[in-house]
Amino acid sequence: MEKLVRGIHEFQTTHFNEHEELFTKLSKGQEPEALLITCSDSRIVPDLLTQTQPGELFVIRNAGNIIPPYGAANGGEGATIEFAVAALNVSHIIVMGHSHCGAMKGLLNPDGLTQLPLVAGWLKHAEATRRVVTECYQDVSGDDLLNATIKENVLMQLDNIRTYPVVAARLAKGELTLHGWVYHIESGQILAFDPELSKFAPISLDQVKPAVTQKMTIAPQQKMAHSVAA
Repeated sequence: MEKLVRGIHEFQTTHFNEHEELFTKLSKGQEPEALLITCSDSRIVPDLLTQTQPGELFVIRNAGNIIPPYGAANGGEGATIEFAVAALNVSHIIVMGHSHCGAMKGLLNPDGLTQLPLVAGWLKHAEATRRVVTECYQDVSGDDLLNATIKENVLMQLDNIRTYPVVAARLAKGELTLHGWVYHIESGQILAFDPELSKFAPISLDQVKPAVTQKMTIAPQQKMAHSVAA
């Protein structure tokens, strides 16, 4: 706790003063370009990974970067998506999973969650991910299976996001783009899903073009090779 307090003091005495003009502007409103949905994992620092400033990212964080389909839950995820799209007019929604995800480990091993009933209940919103992995990756195990689950979960949450009326409307008008990313903690690499290739690939400056009208799923014939190569 002492480290946190010292950090607050340093922010107030150094960083805030250096960016006082920015914070004064932000006190009057926000205009983020993107909504980033990612995991609560302490190893994920969105502003650091994207090198963004305060006010540039609107963020949802929870265990497993899970978004229940429209009407399936009363949590804050749906309200936050609605506000980001309808009130803040974000142009992009990104779902970013990450390597070594504890939530996805729990999804694959539900028997280990007997002492975490709330976690087990939350992961039921990712049941579609678990079913896809169970039926399509029967010959995969260990880290390869976990990596495949992390990627499939990102795609499944993008499908869930499409069920929100405000998202569906903006997609139909071409005013919103959806992106699926996976961050590798150990290398710093971020993979982005390319719907034309039906696979995740290292993100690059010329890859800001996911086709939002296409259903983002990994092609069945590429699932095995993709998971092993992850």
